Amino acid sequence: MNKARSIKQNYRLDALPDFRNLGVTLRILLLGNGMALIGALFQANGWSAMALQFMQIESLLTPVMLASLLLLWVGCAWLKKLAYWRGVLSVNIAVGLISTGIYVFGGELYRPDFGTDRGFELIRCLLTSLILCNLLLAYFRLRAQWLSRALDDGRLQVLRARIRPHFLYNTINAVLGILRTQPRRAETALEDMADLFRMAMSDEQDLVSLGNEIQLCRQYIALEQLRMEGRLRVEWIIKDLPDDTLIPAFLLQPLLENAVYHGIEPLIDGGCIHIMLQRSGASLQIRIDNPCPESNAVRSHEGNKIALQNIRERLALLFDAEASYQVLSSNNTYRVEINLPYLKEML
Repeated sequence: MNKARSIKQNYRLDALPDFRNLGVTLRILLLGNGMALIGALFQANGWSAMALQFMQIESLLTPVMLASLLLLWVGCAWLKKLAYWRGVLSVNIAVGLISTGIYVFGGELYRPDFGTDRGFELIRCLLTSLILCNLLLAYFRLRAQWLSRALDDGRLQVLRARIRPHFLYNTINAVLGILRTQPRRAETALEDMADLFRMAMSDEQDLVSLGNEIQLCRQYIALEQLRMEGRLRVEWIIKDLPDDTLIPAFLLQPLLENAVYHGIEPLIDGGCIHIMLQRSGASLQIRIDNPCPESNAVRSHEGNKIALQNIRERLALLFDAEASYQVLSSNNTYRVEINLPYLKEML
């Protein structure tokens, strides 16, 4: 199971990459080998020479990368406690020592031919490893800064949804319509609206408990049900998931909003949104199904692109390749499936 992550831990833009993340490991291996291929291309004077040069580079690069990744995987928890630049320095020291050790103790496999300067070859090997290491660290830092805009955009999107004129006006009108006949229900609706505003404007956590996220969604759905009366129904299916399971903040609500506005609302008789959340081993699976107009299935969901793009970027930033989502649509149904690591709050 993935290690639990604190609910109070926000994603730091100046943090080192998570060296225990499968996506990070794959990116390091692919980018490292890609750089080796480029290096071989510039050093060789023919295709056969390039292949030979690439194999020579790989004979040293592969053990250095694998040994470095193993060491960084072991020390990942310790590195997270360091300031960013101290972490970078620690990573450079580790990579430098590993590359030097492998080169020195690698025997004749890495030793230069007679007549070459062995000291120069050792320094070149060390500098090449450090340059490659820092290029990869710079890539992950720039990637985090680029994707981090999705976190702020996600909070802004939810806030805009809450203050969207037709949502606000329709909800207030619905409350006014039942104020005299159902004062208790009107009071509850106003409390739900106040909670939505408060959470959208004040919550700055990247990960929140599943219980809080579901409560937010139930309040949103209650307001939409008040507006749409009996045309909107919701079925929750939650399997083997405690309330302290961690989930990205505002992950479910935008999906439910799309299901309401682009699926249920255009239908004369309305429909039912099915929300399934379950744990499968070390993964948390989320599935949201809703009906949609047959003739406008594709067109009516064009508005989903912004929300889904934002969710994809947030998942990429928080979980990299360990999370995924896909959209499945037919003539009269629309489904969103999301898989992400199962995490629990640390006490």
